[in-house]
Amino acid sequence: MQFKLNPKNPSSTGLRVIPVFENQVSDILTEKNLQKTIPSPLFSGKKDSQFSFEIEGQLVLLIGLGENPDYKTVENSLRRVLSKQSSLIEKEVLLDFPAEMDESHVEAALVGFKLGAYSIGFYKKEKPKDHSKLKVEIITSLKKAKDLAARAGKIADAKIEAFKLVDLPPNKITPENLGDWAKNLGKKFELNVKVWDSKKAKSEKLEAFLAVGRGSAKDPRFIIIEYRHPKASKHVGLVGKGVTFDTGGLNIKTQGMHHMKSDMGGAAAVLATTQLVADLGLHLNLTSIVPAVENAIDKDAYLPSEVIGSHAGLSIEVIDTDAEGRLILADGLSYLIKNYAPDQVIDLATLTGSAIGTFGYECAALFTNDGTISYGLQSAGEEIGEKSWPLPLWESFGKEMDSEIADIKNYHGKPFAGAITAAKFLQAFTHEHPAWAHLDIAGVAFSDTEFAKTKTGTAYGVGLLLRYFESIL
Repeated sequence: MQFKLNPKNPSSTGLRVIPVFENQVSDILTEKNLQKTIPSPLFSGKKDSQFSFEIEGQLVLLIGLGENPDYKTVENSLRRVLSKQSSLIEKEVLLDFPAEMDESHVEAALVGFKLGAYSIGFYKKEKPKDHSKLKVEIITSLKKAKDLAARAGKIADAKIEAFKLVDLPPNKITPENLGDWAKNLGKKFELNVKVWDSKKAKSEKLEAFLAVGRGSAKDPRFIIIEYRHPKASKHVGLVGKGVTFDTGGLNIKTQGMHHMKSDMGGAAAVLATTQLVADLGLHLNLTSIVPAVENAIDKDAYLPSEVIGSHAGLSIEVIDTDAEGRLILADGLSYLIKNYAPDQVIDLATLTGSAIGTFGYECAALFTNDGTISYGLQSAGEEIGEKSWPLPLWESFGKEMDSEIADIKNYHGKPFAGAITAAKFLQAFTHEHPAWAHLDIAGVAFSDTEFAKTKTGTAYGVGLLLRYFESIL
């Protein structure tokens, strides 16, 4: 897809797309020199509405945005063009933005338009329509429009990578594949990338991580990516849960296993965010860790009631093998903090059904010991349409994880406070880091959307982290 800014002779044959704010239809049509009267009951620019007409041989599509659209509304509105109406577009399209659209609106529109080309039909005999060579002309009065378009393209590229990592099947996205993905990223952006197999992980005492992967024929990978900028004043560490498929282990899942390829949504967000930070050249030091495993069952699978070790030196009583994500995150967090000492640490994980029980599919559950991070992540999420809401980290919940035989147990085994007790388990492996946040994204990383007939990846976390990083720089 090729963006061309403010062409001298805009296309008069390709589809002309004009976003419209509510109750500004007449003004915007006048601004665009379109001699057309549209009765308000027919189209007034309401959110999620569309209206098309032909004028002088060109098809014009008006996209209603509503009165005060947020970022996600604009993104989704433009995503529908290619996702649902690609038959209207052949070789070129004209995105004609009114003067009322600010930088955030235009960025969201361009991101959304490019996302519309994404399809999960990877293995269909009849391939989805290819928009890679589509010529996209853009008309906008904004300054630095070229930079804005380039930025939007990079954001969309990162989100599409996050989509793919979650949506591709588990025989394609394996721990080894995630390691190769990281290596390729390192080559492209000259990043320092380490990908450790089980032998190296054992020498680093990543015992909880290794226990989870014991039952799989696919060797685990512990992935570390270092992005450094010479003008950076802050160092942030990210950890993403990378369970490429989760059977539940010997505590086998009894329903919904078909969707467990998505149990690496946190890893997808972290990897895609790392790509975006490098692509944009943010003035930030970033260390990203993805513990990647498959939680499977065979003669070597770890057992309920086992006591296993951890990088932090704490012994862990395994109550439930389906509480595996917190085990690999424990080693990821401990290794990151002990070896890199970042200023802030954020982990993302599709961790608990309890988070879905609390918030449904509306937002992530946020846990943090730092009020500034809490406010920053919540504010960034509100702005970008990737919301989170805080839950407490009271010590009384931590006592639920006390073990009689070991330092801590991985599951309290009770039908309440599942997301909170999981967060308290993780906190035990943060070495009392003063600025740590945990995002339980179980309800928002893989969802039903209007853009597919099945659950698909949402790239939750990519836009959120970008907006948050830029707010602290």
